[in-house]
Amino acid sequence: QVQLVESGGGLVQAGVSLRLSCIASGRTFSGYAMGWFRQAPGKEREFVAGISWSRGSTYYADSVKGRFTISRDITKNTMYLQMNSLKPEDTAVYYCGADPSVGLLNQGRPGSWGQGTQVTVSS
Repeated sequence: QVQLVESGGGLVQAGVSLRLSCIASGRTFSGYAMGWFRQAPGKEREFVAGISWSRGSTYYADSVKGRFTISRDITKNTMYLQMNSLKPEDTAVYYCGADPSVGLLNQGRPGSWGQGTQVTVSS
């Protein structure tokens, strides 16, 4: 069974950087699509960034393109989200997700979710 555990959230001021981690376990993830999502108070969960575990190819939501970088370390079974130039509108609970299907991941319906980590950006 796939388990995903996020960490690295916190309370920061606008303009600073933060790096989130997602440790994956339970199986080998070759061929998996993995990604980061976020949910702000009163809003639906939205896609932030995705990565092909095997190839390492990445893609981003327009709202974070140029500021956030998704990556993974296969040797550590860990995915990262480097967030630079944080804005108050980035405040949300951040979740990692994983699925064999990139289509389901992109639809926001991955088969596995982490528990989330809170990121709060003050102005």
